[in-house]
Amino acid sequence: MQARATRQLGYLFSLVLLVSSAMRILPAVLLLLATSATAADPAVDTPAQALARDAATYAIAHQVSGSEAERRLRLQLASVAESDRLRVRFGDRLAGLYFQHSPDYRLIVLLKGEQPATELLLPVGPDKVPVTIRGGAEATRAQVLAVIDRYRSEIARAVPGTRGIGHDPRTGRLLVFQRASAVIRPVVEVAAELSLLTGVPVEVRPIIASFENAGAVGGSRVVSEGTGLRTICTTGFLVGRGAERGVTTAAHCADQMSYRGPDGEERLLKFAGQWGTAYRDVQVHTGVGGEPPLLFTDTPRTIARPVTGWLTRPMTRAGDWVCKRGEASGASCAEVELTDFAPPGELCGGLCSASWVTVRGPQCRRGDSGAPVYVGTTALGVLKGGAFLEGNACAFYYYMSVDYLPDGWRLLTASG
Repeated sequence: MQARATRQLGYLFSLVLLVSSAMRILPAVLLLLATSATAADPAVDTPAQALARDAATYAIAHQVSGSEAERRLRLQLASVAESDRLRVRFGDRLAGLYFQHSPDYRLIVLLKGEQPATELLLPVGPDKVPVTIRGGAEATRAQVLAVIDRYRSEIARAVPGTRGIGHDPRTGRLLVFQRASAVIRPVVEVAAELSLLTGVPVEVRPIIASFENAGAVGGSRVVSEGTGLRTICTTGFLVGRGAERGVTTAAHCADQMSYRGPDGEERLLKFAGQWGTAYRDVQVHTGVGGEPPLLFTDTPRTIARPVTGWLTRPMTRAGDWVCKRGEASGASCAEVELTDFAPPGELCGGLCSASWVTVRGPQCRRGDSGAPVYVGTTALGVLKGGAFLEGNACAFYYYMSVDYLPDGWRLLTASG
């Protein structure tokens, strides 16, 4: 396999992996359900069953019981409105808001300036979420985001090998990723200089990773062979525009794609449009049939779950437990790390906005482009790319929130 850049309209189509037709097909992945009437129907999880599957991965990662893991994920979803109220209440001082998982599960609200630590119990249905409100931050989130917009070029010049910038909600700092091989001075010194320049606290974090769109890898799900070279991407969610129905994938995937179902059925999809600048990386294909909005969640594509709703980026918090299913890496769940991240270079058809959400590795690979990000039966976003370590390991991936779907298109849910 070799990487090759291809893109229309001047858009950077980063690293699409090319695979010979003789290559063995990779295992099945999560794709939008678009099987024919003759295909075997998958078992469809209820929302409770879907959440239980995601909770099982949480229980292993955080070493808690299955029942406690389910309780925490239910609190995560049910506490969105309460955390939004806290965000508004402390808006002029808010430096960060995130979930802590250890030593106990709680929501942390970080404020700028002095603030005695305050403990609250927020009622969420029949349960309660512990909340800690504390001060100590030197800048608000709004100040850091304004600095990203104003000083992005200066930061890139001052930090050789800049690999993206964002706001760290756990510390309230401006976070600058730097390619480790490009570090020539102590990062503490560079951070101090950037703090003087920008007026906000800065952390420079070396990283041994390449940042790329999660291009296409060999397989047989959504396939493009128009150039004589087979490229594959992952489909995400069913969307609608009036009477039209379509399926999402990443904008940097090929325009002409064919869907291949788990029974070998092939269906040519019609390209409806692409949106790939600044804060979007999404395209829509129609011709998906009239099947309900389901997502495959197992490797052989025998189990699916419905989409019952969605959450926007402002509703997403660092520490949220989220899942994805990609063409190359399969299914995995992990914590949201940053909700305000700007990928490096011009991976967004120009400079990227600080509107991308990052999710910790270690499971993402080149080839997950367009993969849906979700928890339970709630849709969150469409995977764009990742920070790939040597040996194809994954530091983190980042996705576009579903609230940036193209104008006129809406997410389809089981409730219609």
